Amino acid sequence: MGKDRDSSTSFTFPSMYALLRGALLSIVLIFLIHVVLQIQTVRWYSPSPEPSPEWSVFTIWDWVKGGGSAASLAETTSRLRDAVVFLPLTDAKLTADGETYFMPALNDTYDGEEAQHLRFPSPASGGRLLCLSRNHTADGTKNSYALAWSDALPGGAALLPGLTFVSDIFYDYRNLWHGLGAVVPFVSWYRSSGCKPPARWLLYTRGELQKVMGPWVRAVTEAAMGQDVRIETIGDPSQPTCFEEAVVFRHNEGRMSMRKRGETYDMLRCKARALCNATSAGDDDERGGSPVVRMTVLMRTGTRSFKNESAVVEAFRRACAGFGECRLTVKLMSDTDVLVSPHGAQLTNMIFMDQNSSVMEFFPNGWLEMAGPGQYVYHWLAAKLGMRHRGAWRDPTGVACDLPKTDPRCFSLFYKDQLLGHNETHFINWTAAVLAQAREYKLSKVSAVEGGQTQQQRRSRGCPCGG
Repeated sequence: MGKDRDSSTSFTFPSMYALLRGALLSIVLIFLIHVVLQIQTVRWYSPSPEPSPEWSVFTIWDWVKGGGSAASLAETTSRLRDAVVFLPLTDAKLTADGETYFMPALNDTYDGEEAQHLRFPSPASGGRLLCLSRNHTADGTKNSYALAWSDALPGGAALLPGLTFVSDIFYDYRNLWHGLGAVVPFVSWYRSSGCKPPARWLLYTRGELQKVMGPWVRAVTEAAMGQDVRIETIGDPSQPTCFEEAVVFRHNEGRMSMRKRGETYDMLRCKARALCNATSAGDDDERGGSPVVRMTVLMRTGTRSFKNESAVVEAFRRACAGFGECRLTVKLMSDTDVLVSPHGAQLTNMIFMDQNSSVMEFFPNGWLEMAGPGQYVYHWLAAKLGMRHRGAWRDPTGVACDLPKTDPRCFSLFYKDQLLGHNETHFINWTAAVLAQAREYKLSKVSAVEGGQTQQQRRSRGCPCGG
């Protein structure tokens, strides 16, 4: 008999190195195909006036087959850089329609608590950085933006290190109310993100670059973040500017939860008081065991001021004196339990008052019918602050409009800025009722203890983010 032959079949397996190399090249190929698809998507929505060189999946495959040399990688990076497309920063048609007009091609991030925002780099941006170009201050459509990878920035671009806060609002940053609404979401994000302050701010109004933040808004912001506000102006408009990290808010407090709003305003109040070494109205002394109620009257000069200021002050002085445990002051908001003032930006100072404080507001004739929802902004602010808006007095007299009553020009030409009269009897009775409510509340909290701590002990814990 002959020798048995080995009947098994022999196979040749590829080396481990070959397997790993194949897997790595496959991963690179998939990633670069994803990049190409994203670039093609951008081109679909906004074709570049200067088309980039033809670049396809087959070009990438040629690079992979060539072994991915340094020269090929440099060429690929160059093509990625050339493929960056700058889009108009704003869309004028969307502005008129009330839609998201600032960086309109990008969708907001919303986590159920913070206001809607954009963050770069992030998974939502595909890991890309935000780049901006031009610095027009009168036409936002002439400014532009793009997204780019950090190792393939547009040619000639400057990369600014650190965190940049980018804000766009419909009005301006000088007005107390509108400026505060712009700053609040950034303060909330700062508090929730480990208290990391920004290296700079970029301010826009409808896409138009702004170079000034009002002094009141700036002071509140600096108190909250513990550093000066540095406003970026994009000095060289001919070259793009990219940001290592950026957070963009373009809807003010849009969709921010009430809990977050309350925490943020508490922080603003706490930080401002700490900076000014101001005490709370809850720390005031008592007379024979009864808490003192402090009332502040904020007067205006010029538009919407009282015609007879001295008579108005005397009416409130009489109401305060008749109440007994009342002090009329024009000092710090932190010393105030009841704030009395005509409608105007000065009422924004109520953010420095304690929760459950009271506000009394005054309007000229014609506002109720023609001012629109904006007349209720301090009702809304009081609610956010946990305060109590005690109503408004509306002057029944004033200059008559000689146009049809429904003509919107009546408000701007006749009603908006007219002076206020007064009603001494009504003012005294109204004030007495508000003072009684304020006193009742202060009596109820004199010995209140929450969680085993008095209010003074809770205040001693300091503010969020230090201070």
